[in-house]
Amino acid sequence: MVNDEIRVKEVRLIGVEGEQLGVKPIREAMQLATDLNLDLVNVAPTAKPPVCRIMDYGKFRYEQQKKEKEARKNQKVVEIKEVRFSATIDEHDYQTKLRNVVKFLNEQDKVKCTVRFRGREITHASIGQKVLERVAKETEELSSMERRPKLEGRSMIMILTPKVTT
Repeated sequence: MVNDEIRVKEVRLIGVEGEQLGVKPIREAMQLATDLNLDLVNVAPTAKPPVCRIMDYGKFRYEQQKKEKEARKNQKVVEIKEVRFSATIDEHDYQTKLRNVVKFLNEQDKVKCTVRFRGREITHASIGQKVLERVAKETEELSSMERRPKLEGRSMIMILTPKVTT
């Protein structure tokens, strides 16, 4: 809250340089802010009494937006990449899909490994589980299992997360 939006009788006031000015009535605090041609900003509304600071609110908002933009620029968005296997996958197809899993893990992305069962294959879900456990075993240096293989409808899903490299 800024200036006239503050609806309390008295506030703990902090000056322009961060110095404590003590507990003041709201009118006096507002007058000090207007004399300095600055804004009265409520920085801790839940405190007793609320803490207000005399500052240039426009400049403060600009600095906050700059910090948020910088933080967004530096963060890595973890994507979930999906690699689909089948229960009756041949060795060459398996190796190709495993290379994709390894590539995604090296790029620090989570990998959702899915085995899709078609028709009567669902009766042999253990075959699909063996495929997923083989993937987990062959990528255990690069990843840790976030979610064990679990049957959901006609699909068995396992999620691998990349190990943190320091």
